[in-house]
Amino acid sequence: MNDQANEVQLDDLPLRHWAVIHTLRPAVAPADRELLLRLTELGFLPGERVRITAEGPGGREPLAVRVGHTTFALRRREASFILVRPHA
Repeated sequence: MNDQANEVQLDDLPLRHWAVIHTLRPAVAPADRELLLRLTELGFLPGERVRITAEGPGGREPLAVRVGHTTFALRRREASFILVRPHA
């Protein structure tokens, strides 16, 4: 079975569904490397459970994302760097 077949970007995860972080997408631009460092410092690490608890008006930004015992506001672009596996 292909492990990547079950992966989705966090910004594509349905609202209020739990997932487990699998990995972070590799950075290409210098700004992306800074973003990935920030995400890991906040606790977006492989193995952590995560879910989107709320979305901005009209299903847009920001996304309220729960990781561990903390909720963060992320832009969709930021959330797209986090690859997750939906949790059954």
